Amino acid sequence: MKIEIEKKFRLTSEQRVMLDSLLPEVGATFRGKAFEENIIFAGQGLDQINRILRLRRCDGKAILTYKERLTYKERLDSDRSVRRRREVETEVAPPENMIEILSTIDVVPMLIYEKHRTTWDLANTEVTVDELSFGLFMEIEGDEDAIRNVESLLDRVELKVEQLTYHELVLKHGTKNGEVIEARFKA
Repeated sequence: MKIEIEKKFRLTSEQRVMLDSLLPEVGATFRGKAFEENIIFAGQGLDQINRILRLRRCDGKAILTYKERLTYKERLDSDRSVRRRREVETEVAPPENMIEILSTIDVVPMLIYEKHRTTWDLANTEVTVDELSFGLFMEIEGDEDAIRNVESLLDRVELKVEQLTYHELVLKHGTKNGEVIEARFKA
């Protein structure tokens, strides 16, 4: 299982505009824009903080991802604002069949959130700017030294670290729809 290393920041609209012009200036390569629907599941062995299962639909594909927070001892040498999680993912098709399979073992959708994502490559990291129905965020994914390097390249933006994960933010800002909490864009 690979280790995902990332740092998240909350953005204002003004900061996003600044990033849109600053990223190419500092050498970032634009990879594209996409709309995503993310489903977080609840069930035995999943606890929404330490172990999550997510199905992401994007560009006609569906990726099933399992993430597990590292133990305290495994995180000791890490910057507390940098998230480190074990991660394994696989493409599934069609996604509706995976949802049906999971429901037969009582693993059911708990949260659904949508986002518009813009992705850049910069200095051995992936930089994503995400718009959700409740705010703007940026994530930098790479090793910790590369993340620090990119932060210094973007220091004019005066970034504010966001400690909560997207599923924790959806729990806080989403709307209950039956048994599922949703954070969707208005149609």
